[in-house]
Amino acid sequence: MFRGITGVNIDAKGRIVMPTRYRERLQLDSQSAVVLTIDTEERCLLMYPLPEWETIEGKLAALPSFNPAARRIQRLLMGHATDVELDSHGRILLPPLLRDYAGLQKRAVLVGQGKKFELWDEAHWEGCRGRWLQEESNPDEKIWPDEVKAISL
Repeated sequence: MFRGITGVNIDAKGRIVMPTRYRERLQLDSQSAVVLTIDTEERCLLMYPLPEWETIEGKLAALPSFNPAARRIQRLLMGHATDVELDSHGRILLPPLLRDYAGLQKRAVLVGQGKKFELWDEAHWEGCRGRWLQEESNPDEKIWPDEVKAISL
C-alpha cells in the first residue's frame, strides 16, 4: 500500500525522484514500470504500478463502446496513459503533455492513495487541501456516503 505525502522536485528535464521508501516496492511489484495518466476530477496525475493499471485498463476496455460517457472516460484515461520506468537513480520522466495538464512546475507533491499515487503541483495541492479542510469544518456541507459513515477512526 502506498500512503503518505512527499514533496518532490521536478528537474529541468521534467523528472522526479521517486522517494526511496516506494522504490523497492515498485521494483518488486512491477519491475520499475509505472503508468501515468490524468485524473478526470482534478488537475493532477495518477501514477499506477503497471500490474494495477492493467487491471483498470481491462475494466475500461470492457465498457460499452456505444455509451458516450464510457467512450469519454476511455479517451481521457486510456488516451493519456503513458508507460514510464524508474531509471537506475529512481527517477521518472514526466511527459510534457501530462506535466502541462497538471500544471506541474518545480515543486510537486506525491500523495499515496493505496494502490496508486497522485502527483500534484504543490501550490494547487495546497489550495485544494485548504478548501477540502474548510468544507470538512462546515457541518452543513458534510454529505458523506454511507460507506464513509461506517468507518470508525
